[in-house]
Amino acid sequence: MAGNTTLSLCNLPMFQLTATPASALADEPVHIRVTGLPPLQLVTLTASLKDEKGNVFRSKAFYKANEVGELDLMEAPAFGGDYVGVHPMGLFWSLKCQKAFRRLFKQDVMNSPFLVTLNLYDTVSLQDFSTEEPMASQVVQRWFSAPGVQRVQVREGRVRGALFLPPGEGPFPGVIDLFGARGGLVEFRASLLAAHGFAVLALAYFAYEDLPKLLQEIDLEYFEEAANLLLAHPRRHEAVSPIGVLSVSSPSVKLPSSPPNIHVQTPGIGVISVSKGAEIGLAMACFLKQVVATVCINGTTAIYEFPLRYKDLVIAPIPMFMERLQCDISGAVRLLHFRGDPRDKVNQRSVLPVEKAQGSILFIVGENDECLKSREYAEQALHQLQSHGRNNGRMLVYPGAGHLIEPPYAPLCYASPTMKLSSPLLWGGEPTAHAAAQEHSWGEILKFFRQHLIQAKSKL
Repeated sequence: MAGNTTLSLCNLPMFQLTATPASALADEPVHIRVTGLPPLQLVTLTASLKDEKGNVFRSKAFYKANEVGELDLMEAPAFGGDYVGVHPMGLFWSLKCQKAFRRLFKQDVMNSPFLVTLNLYDTVSLQDFSTEEPMASQVVQRWFSAPGVQRVQVREGRVRGALFLPPGEGPFPGVIDLFGARGGLVEFRASLLAAHGFAVLALAYFAYEDLPKLLQEIDLEYFEEAANLLLAHPRRHEAVSPIGVLSVSSPSVKLPSSPPNIHVQTPGIGVISVSKGAEIGLAMACFLKQVVATVCINGTTAIYEFPLRYKDLVIAPIPMFMERLQCDISGAVRLLHFRGDPRDKVNQRSVLPVEKAQGSILFIVGENDECLKSREYAEQALHQLQSHGRNNGRMLVYPGAGHLIEPPYAPLCYASPTMKLSSPLLWGGEPTAHAAAQEHSWGEILKFFRQHLIQAKSKL
């Protein structure tokens, strides 16, 4: 009997779920495979993570093993669940919060990753598997910073933010990172860009520390001060923490007027910006000589809501129309028709003079943006450039993508709360198309900055 028992145990399938690399940057793909399944077995794969506020995000997809009992998400199509078709990273970008209107948002980018738990179940069901015992499981670490990257808190003059420096001697191409009307300091995109070799200043401009709590005007001299600060940054000491990711906790960085070792490449910097930040980023491209490459993600090409001030110049905003606010069936507010048209003669004075931009501009547009008529604005800017004989603008259009186009594999945020509205704000987007847009646009952003910041330097 003992021999028979041993033989029976040896014949039991050895299920194995692997995800490689098990620890990687959040913008890197993961290769998920399953072996040891019965031939043609139907299974469910799930992913789950808990964010820093305790919100739980989950996803699931149904698969069928091949004739030898293996499953490779690089090749195998999902036939149901949260997506359909061949999507190797579908379990990541299809994550949805158990609570409505929540955005997956990384706050501590240096000291801890998101932990994504992958589980395998030998049944196909729409039920919640959270209380079931999986056949196999693996935890994947998704980091927002690479080993050797430094974070330096910036409190210099009026400028408030966090500077991320890549490992190595430099000098590095410099980039300012701007988010929109949520305010505060947003760091996850800046830290990822630093992992790709850029010195990035994640810049706050309201609702942070001693900055104004509410945005009431765009003071472009503040952003010029930040650009000059970034260009003047000296090389600092580097160290590596025990886990391989450094967190610099110095309360401030005080820069000498003539630093002996420049860590940020001159003569110009890039700007990456989204939403309200893209309006500001485009204004920086128009008026600041320091800006030589600008990425505008779903932004406007005119000044809205608040006036823009730069030295003796004041650009009045185009009016808003509260009666045009709409709600979709979920109760989220749509701002798509909320703003006045910059093509109207009375609003022409509020349109940014994009023809004055000396650097290159990349407009990234989600066609399913429910917040801004972002394609229309970008087309107007390109026409404005062309009518002045300029060819320094380019547009990437993504059908099905919403407003919040972020680094790859981040889940779609269709709507989320804002400070100003009692109801959630509608961002738009269809999950599969939005995920494809994020993956492709991120590669284009990296190429754009390398071309116009790094290659430009080599020609000097």
